[in-house]
Amino acid sequence: MTPTPSGPSTPATSPAPARAVPHAVPYEAPEAFDAGMEFDRQVLNLLDLRYHRTAGMSAESFTALLAPLRAAVTARADGMAPPEDGRVPFVLVVTRELMPPAEGIALTALDGRREPGVVDRHYAEGDLERFVTTEEVGQPDAPAYVLFGVERGEEFCGEVPNDALAVIAGRGRTPLTIEEGIALVTHHPSVLAKNKCFSLGGSRCGDRRVPAIWISRKAPKLGWCWAGNPHTWLGVASAAHRAAA
Repeated sequence: MTPTPSGPSTPATSPAPARAVPHAVPYEAPEAFDAGMEFDRQVLNLLDLRYHRTAGMSAESFTALLAPLRAAVTARADGMAPPEDGRVPFVLVVTRELMPPAEGIALTALDGRREPGVVDRHYAEGDLERFVTTEEVGQPDAPAYVLFGVERGEEFCGEVPNDALAVIAGRGRTPLTIEEGIALVTHHPSVLAKNKCFSLGGSRCGDRRVPAIWISRKAPKLGWCWAGNPHTWLGVASAAHRAAA
């Protein structure tokens, strides 16, 4: 699937040579969901992708930064349903303070593939940095935190994003930010699937654009679509709550 965004035309710049993304540490469903084991897998996944190097930290320091989040995970996620059908119990999120979104999306890949994710050319230079977390989201003031009860939101495929966001708010849930969408695809690549892509309404820049992650040329693409335009292949991802250490 290679969808065409509704944004304005912007001349494409010459991309740097693509580098194959290491395979994510795969999720293997145990007989009973073990939140601590899944947390450890996600930390290892970030280390394998060299997140600590981008953050300017040693592997040991990076691991120590994330370690206090494990208690929040085991307290809230043990016994939850394991990942399935576009739903995951929790995702470990690293904010742009440590991993800029453009570099984070480049470390994602579709399930079983190696082509790196890209930023859509419809983001003008410096544009991506303007998309920040909305006040309604209430993102923790921390360089890393945990997102619980995540859904990719395919029920909203074909719906106007603004209408879907109103439904999500009415359920007491919260839309995902750009960093959270990248984290979801990083830790669970299979969530991003054909005709089951998702908007990230928790990050906005003050206009009618809503960020989204979809599939293009066999890789994840971080783009945007208009808040008032429905797309049959694009839902709206949401979560139950967030927690820092």
